[in-house]
Amino acid sequence: MSSIGIDAVEIWSGNLELDLTTTFADEKGDDPEKYAKGLGLHASSLPDAYEDIVTMGANAAQRLMDRKELAPEDVGRIDVATESSFDNSKPVSTYIAGCLEQVYDGDFHHANKGERKFACIAGTQSLNDAYNWIRAGRNRGRAALVVATDTALYARGDAGEATQGAGAIAMLVDEDPSLVALSPEQGYGSADETDFLKPNQQFPSVDGKRSIQVYLDRMLEAGQQFETQTSSVHPTDFAYIPFHTPFPGMVRKVALLGFRHTVRGTPMEEHLADDIGLQPRETEFDDRDAYEAAIRDYMDDLRQTDEYEGWYADRIEPTLALSRKVGNWYTGSVHIARVSALLDAYSAGKDLAGDHLLVGSYGSGAQAEMHAETVMDGWQNEIRQLTIDDQIADRHDLSFEEYEAIHDVHNYDKDVPRTRFTTPSSEFVFDGWGPMGERQYRFV
Repeated sequence: MSSIGIDAVEIWSGNLELDLTTTFADEKGDDPEKYAKGLGLHASSLPDAYEDIVTMGANAAQRLMDRKELAPEDVGRIDVATESSFDNSKPVSTYIAGCLEQVYDGDFHHANKGERKFACIAGTQSLNDAYNWIRAGRNRGRAALVVATDTALYARGDAGEATQGAGAIAMLVDEDPSLVALSPEQGYGSADETDFLKPNQQFPSVDGKRSIQVYLDRMLEAGQQFETQTSSVHPTDFAYIPFHTPFPGMVRKVALLGFRHTVRGTPMEEHLADDIGLQPRETEFDDRDAYEAAIRDYMDDLRQTDEYEGWYADRIEPTLALSRKVGNWYTGSVHIARVSALLDAYSAGKDLAGDHLLVGSYGSGAQAEMHAETVMDGWQNEIRQLTIDDQIADRHDLSFEEYEAIHDVHNYDKDVPRTRFTTPSSEFVFDGWGPMGERQYRFV
């Protein structure tokens, strides 16, 4: 069978911006570096009063279909990944299909539709579903539309408030893709955890310190399992390594862990040993605590080596560019990281065709997945058509009072005027509630 993967992507950012280093930091009385360097974030995208997960997902999907000149009959499957769903029965994919049917001839009555939930990893799981559907031959020549859409809001005053974000990414999955081909090999790390959850509530409950450790543990397990299926997993095997990015500071931690693990027992470890010694081995220590302390010391030294700093600057840092400006998009986060990497390569004039990406996805609760992707010959033509930088530049810059007002608009427990700060144009908008409490949408 021919390769299967992502043929094209489109992105829709929330139309509002909260500047963390000025507006948010000033209100909180914080040093701007707490956000810019500590979290690695400069701004968040937020939804205007007429935006939600349906409008953002439908807008991204319409852009994708228009650019690829697709009709509804060309799409045989619509999967939506979200952890911001507002209905426990009716999937967001049906709403998005209904929106698209307002602007295209034909309908999606023939298409299989669903909604995936496993925190932030659901976007990658939806890609896997589409991949398997095509590989099984059930697509009958049609492509799959995968949409990851989320509004990541926290209660005001919560420690996670600065990591908020809102946006959607639509991905077309098909045979002989133009962007990246997915590898059949996957590695998983999964466990029953309660690091981040929303038990019948809109805003999450988070154990921040534990969540970081669970993220690292599951990622390491996924990487180890992926290693068993491939001939080589070395830091230099991949042009870029996009990770799930709840905030860039988290990626700094997992990147160092991954680098340390994958150079172990290689000539690079021996080369580094001239400056920082070999990595500690657990058999050298009488107890686990002493071993872990030695590992921490080693990683502190490793972080400062030229080899690690150069690798991080080339292969990890470029994946964080969009996240720094838009915040956490939950299910879309790792897919934004992939786009950031490819935008970096395109702007630098790199020819990535045939090169590989290593993609590390994660969802609280908790599961991580590692898989490789091969960059295809048509990647430059696809990436050059994205307008995400223009979208980011055109966002309305919120004052803190405006931020509080729009946060209240999107708080399900509050009934406040839906004052908007921007004017919708050529996009889907929320248009009130129907007789059964359903959300209604129209194209402006």
